[in-house]
Amino acid sequence: MKVVIVGGVAGGATAAARIRRLDEKAEITVFEKSGFVSYANCGLPYYIGEVITDPSELTLQSPGSFRKRFRVDVKVRHEVTGIDRQRKCVSVKNLDSGEVFEEKYDKLILSPGARPVKPALSGVDSPLIFTLRTVEDTFRIYDFVEEKKPSRAVIVGGGYIGIETAENLRERGMEVSIVQRPAQLMNTLDYDMATFVHAKLRSRGIRVMTSSDVTGFETSGDKITVSIRDKESLCADMVILAIGVQPDSALAEKAGLELGIKKSIVVNEKMQSSDPDIYAVGDAVQIKNFVSDLDALISLAGPANKQGRIAADNICGLSSAFRGSAGSSVIKIFDMTVASTGLTEKACKAAGIKCDYVILSPSSHASYYPGARTMTLKVVFSTENFRILGAQGIGAEGVDKRIDVFATAIMAGMTAGDLKDLDLCYAPPYSSAKDPVNMAGFMIENIQRGLVKQYHIEDVERLVKTEGVFLLDTRTEGEYGKGHVEGYVNIPVDELRERLGEIDRDKPVYVMCQSGLRSYISCRILMQEGFDCYNFSGGYRFYSAVTSEAAVKDRSLPCGMDK
Repeated sequence: MKVVIVGGVAGGATAAARIRRLDEKAEITVFEKSGFVSYANCGLPYYIGEVITDPSELTLQSPGSFRKRFRVDVKVRHEVTGIDRQRKCVSVKNLDSGEVFEEKYDKLILSPGARPVKPALSGVDSPLIFTLRTVEDTFRIYDFVEEKKPSRAVIVGGGYIGIETAENLRERGMEVSIVQRPAQLMNTLDYDMATFVHAKLRSRGIRVMTSSDVTGFETSGDKITVSIRDKESLCADMVILAIGVQPDSALAEKAGLELGIKKSIVVNEKMQSSDPDIYAVGDAVQIKNFVSDLDALISLAGPANKQGRIAADNICGLSSAFRGSAGSSVIKIFDMTVASTGLTEKACKAAGIKCDYVILSPSSHASYYPGARTMTLKVVFSTENFRILGAQGIGAEGVDKRIDVFATAIMAGMTAGDLKDLDLCYAPPYSSAKDPVNMAGFMIENIQRGLVKQYHIEDVERLVKTEGVFLLDTRTEGEYGKGHVEGYVNIPVDELRERLGEIDRDKPVYVMCQSGLRSYISCRILMQEGFDCYNFSGGYRFYSAVTSEAAVKDRSLPCGMDK
């Protein structure tokens, strides 16, 4: 059996190694357009920031090591330019010599990945504008920083690559601005959670400009001006375009394969394209979102590796199926960890899925053990069957652990009741006896059983202007004095039973505390005394963090001027 693989990295390289482990006699050839067949995409920004200092650490396998261990013929700097499906062969061009030749196959795997989006804007081809997708891209940016010593950079796009690159350039002492067209960074989060990211970046000196539409670039000497609609332009020494990727599916389109979202390659659960002898894996393929069951593009290394393995299994006679992806992801932002899995609240609403959510602010481990830090979790659940639909976490240590548990719960179809029953490991340095995941289960189950009703941050502005409601803050007088929502009356929870007469029984009571715990206790007291009571999700800590997000006046300096 002759297998040709177009593209290496996560999907293609994994498929090649798996095929060899399953079939020692198979003839395997990998054609990779770049100079590197298997490299760590996710590590590229950290080489620019000199966290990773040895460039060889970025390459996981070389053509020589692949040949020696797996007897796979890897040809880098070779571009596959066409597929003849009738003759079952591909046309290949050696990018170094210019030689063009054909290679036959019995089975073909396409792993072309995705390419950075490069908008059709004036001046976008400036030598001061970079994209970051390949090892070569990384070396170009690193060499430019080393040689030109730029002091100011503009990152266009606020996704994972944009934020990681911004962090690493900032750590090298550069003035960094992130410009993002949507109203928030990181579309894997809801807006309320994204505000924590904005605050962290700003606290480290990174300018965050959301709702900002770049309209063009103008290069003058060693300076570049970034024009922004209805806002003052930014001046910089370099620009990184990180506004997303799109499937690199031109080869598949030319071959007449079925295409889907953004011209991605349509595959079945076996990773077969519309041609049963052609498989496709990685960022170029359309898959199912495991939670919503809707078609999706999820450009992550984890799914790509799994898809490469599944394609290899099916080519070699094993029956394997890709179930879809929940989009689980994590990012380090200075000393902050941000992770998410499944659907956000906004994604649920866009898909027509009835949902609600809880906000909790637990400690990373037992609060009495030194070093505990507060994290914020947002857990989205179905209001029809209370199945867990998604989770977002922001904090320090322990965030990734909790989101991984939620990811497992989502893949297993667990409900809130299942979460509370999970038997998770505990010791004071690592967790609490009631783990944050268990706590989320308790909170959602309380809602399911009618033990508490809740309201959210988007309701507060309306409530403070509404007659006929009673707004109650159950924190201490000291906490209330340091900041509160206008219109809320302060009655500390420990005094509540004695001061029930101060609350109008004819009005619904909307309660708030610092984190949501004391207000929940207050609601249980009030509901059993006959009050119609609602608990604020997230508490004043959450409210303050989200509402403090305000438009920041981001002014740039004229080109050539120092601060």
